Formats: sequence, C-alpha cells, structure tokens
Amino acid sequence: MQLDGTDRKLLNLVQTGFPLSKEPYADLGQRLGTDPNEVIRRIQQLKRRGIIRLIGPVLDSRSLGYQTTLVATRVAETNLEKAEKVIAEHPGVGHGYERGHYFNVWFTLAVPPAVNIETELERLSHLAGAETAFSLPVIKVFKIGAYFDMDEESQSASVPYQNSTLAKQVKLSPIEKLIINELQRDLPLISTPFTAMAEQAGMDVERFLAQCRSLQQRGIIWRFSASINHNHAGFMANAMSCWVAPPQLIDVAGHKLASLKEVCLLYTSPSPRDLSTSRMPSSA
Repeated sequence: MQLDGTDRKLLNLVQTGFPLSKEPYADLGQRLGTDPNEVIRRIQQLKRRGIIRLIGPVLDSRSLGYQTTLVATRVAETNLEKAEKVIAEHPGVGHGYERGHYFNVWFTLAVPPAVNIETELERLSHLAGAETAFSLPVIKVFKIGAYFDMDEESQSASVPYQNSTLAKQVKLSPIEKLIINELQRDLPLISTPFTAMAEQAGMDVERFLAQCRSLQQRGIIWRFSASINHNHAGFMANAMSCWVAPPQLIDVAGHKLASLKEVCLLYTSPSPRDLSTSRMPSSA
C-alpha cells in the first residue's frame, strides 16, 4: 500500500507516544508541520485502509489485578473453525492466532482476580475441543510493545519496557477506574477528543489528562498509542520463538534481544517440555 512521507512519519509518532493533551491532533500537526485537520484526515484514511486499528491505552493488566498467560493448544484440523470461533468469543482473549506448528492455535488469556485462570483455561480448552493445551505465564518482562518503523530515515525507536519483577495489583480510586474505562474506547477523531471522556468521568479535561499522566507514570498505563495492523502496513512476515536458555544467561540474552526494535514482546516463562513433541500432557 502506497504511503507518502507524512503518513509514515505520522504512523511512527502515533505508535511511540500519542500526546495526552487537550488537542493531541494539533500537537501531532505541529511536529509534522501540518494542521490538525490534515492529521485527522490522514488518520481517518489509515483507519479506512486497515493500517491503524484503534488509538488507546496499553494497560498493565497485572497491576489491575488480572491474571494473564499465553496459551498454546493443539486443535485437530477438522475442528479448527469451531475452536477459533469459541476462543475468539471469549471476553478474556486479547490476541488469538493460528500458527504453522504442531501446537497450531495460540492465544492470550486474561481473567479478573475472582476467577481461577487454570480452571478457566481448562473450561475454554474443553469448549474449543483442544487436544492439548498448556500455559506460558510471565515470570519476568524484558520488553513489551510492538513498534513498526514506517520511516526508515527517522531516528525513532521503541523503548523497551523492563522490569525485574511482576507488577502487583494496585488499589485504584473510583475516579481512576472510571478514567481507565473511558480511555479504552477508540479515541474519536475530533479536535478535543478527551473532553467528552472527561465529562463522562465527571471532571474537566485538564484534571482528566493529569490523572492519565499519573497512571502512566505509575506504570498502570504502559503507553497510549495507536495499534497497527502490521500486515496492512506492509510487514508481511512475523514469527514467535520459544527458547530454553541456561539460567545464568537469561538476563544477558534478555537485555540483548530487548535492544532490537524488531522484537516486540520478550519475557521469561516456566519452561515446558519440548514444544516439538506431540506427547505433551493435556491440561484440558
């Protein structure tokens, strides 16, 4: 898909940190040397083409009390359509995809504090008809955040999110909960998009944005940015890799890999048995 230089610069800007300001499109326009209406028009076009999915926050689900894991399942070819429909309809599934591997259906699962994640995984695996399923929960995060560099001449790059320990649940005020709920709506393409959200939360926009920035500084919001469909943006190949590393090399390897802008997500997990085997014990 043909994109001009301004489109590419705009895509980089909205990925690396959308402005949490009263008039964010004007701020983006100032950085691009164009007016806010042109920025809005271009984002509308990029959404219409399927390159930008939505604009919103990436939240640290664990700090909100959610239990999360990556799940690998084996589903018979004859049952794929049904299984993928069941998995996609689950409210706790954020990402789901089919892979060219013996374990051919993978997805992320997040459940609220009151739900036992192992029980829910067992239930979902049974409903999907999975032959085998196992969980790969996070132990240590080295990097989180997809970044697709659309402007090869730019010097921008993704910043690794690093943390040696898992985030603990934080106590949110009722106002903060309202703000997080409002923020998760796709940001409207109007000159002051946060104003209506602030009104819904019962406050003026300046206070609303100050609260948003506080949530970001505390790590509850990892970032506020555009989500990009990499296939539509021209990135036609991607892969996930699972490695077994000696314990003494994990930190060295993790920080080295996190420095690569091509790496979107990097974390350690309990080591399952060899993923190439077809004799994994079923958790379903």
